[in-house]
Amino acid sequence: MLWVRRAVDIRLTDEERVEPEARAAKLTLAYRDVQRAKIVLYAAEGSSNVEIAARLELSARVVGQWRRRFAEHGLVGLDDRARSGRPRRCSPAAGRRGQGGGGALTYLAAWDVRRGHVFGRSEPRGGIVPFDRLVHHVMTKEPHASAPRVFWIVDNGSSHRGQKSIDRLQGRWSNLILAHTPVHASWINQIENYLSIVQRKVLTPNDFDDLAEVARRLNAFEHRYNEIAEPFGWKFTARRPRPAC
Repeated sequence: MLWVRRAVDIRLTDEERVEPEARAAKLTLAYRDVQRAKIVLYAAEGSSNVEIAARLELSARVVGQWRRRFAEHGLVGLDDRARSGRPRRCSPAAGRRGQGGGGALTYLAAWDVRRGHVFGRSEPRGGIVPFDRLVHHVMTKEPHASAPRVFWIVDNGSSHRGQKSIDRLQGRWSNLILAHTPVHASWINQIENYLSIVQRKVLTPNDFDDLAEVARRLNAFEHRYNEIAEPFGWKFTARRPRPAC
C-alpha cells in the first residue's frame, strides 16, 4: 500500500490574511519572506504543495516545511530559526565561487547603471568562458547591441584582467570599451551593491535543497528586481577619492 502524506490544511480569516498579503506584495522585503507569504496564501486557496512549488519554483519539500511551520506557529513560524551545529555544506556564492561538499555555483552579473537593470547568469564555475557568455548575454540585447559605446567597468578578476582581456573583448565587440577599477577598489563598481542585496535577500539563510534551487531563486529574484529597478543614487566622484575611502 502506498501512503501519501496529506498537505496541512491552511484556512485564513479576513484578518489573518492581511499580513501575508502585505508581505507578498512588499517590494522591499527579503525575497525569501515574500515566497513564504505566498506559500501561505496559495495554501489557503487550496493549492497542493506540488502546485505551489511549480508556481514559485521551489521544491515541494520546502513548500511543505513552511506550510507546516505556519500551521503550527502562525506568522512567527515563517521567521528563520537560530542555527546550531555544523552549517549546511551547500555553499552558493554571489559573484564568486563558493566551495562545499554539497556543490558550488558561480553567479555572474552585469549592472546597467542608466536603467538600474541587472543581467545575471548562474554558472557551474567561473573563468573566461562563463564571463564571455555574460558579455554575449548583454551585448546582444538592446539598447546595448546598437549603442555606439558600451562601457564595461570590471575589477581585476582573472577572467577579465589586463590588456589581454581588453583585446579579446573589444576585438569581439566593436562598441565595447573595457575599463578596470583600481586594484583593491572593486567596491566602487556599482554591481557590488546589487551582489550585496542578493547575498542578504536571496542567499541568506542557506536553506537550499540543491544548486538547481539556488539558480532558480537567483533567476526569480533578478526578474522581480528588474520590474522595480531604479539606478543607484551614486555619490562617489573622482574629485573626492580619499574622503570616500
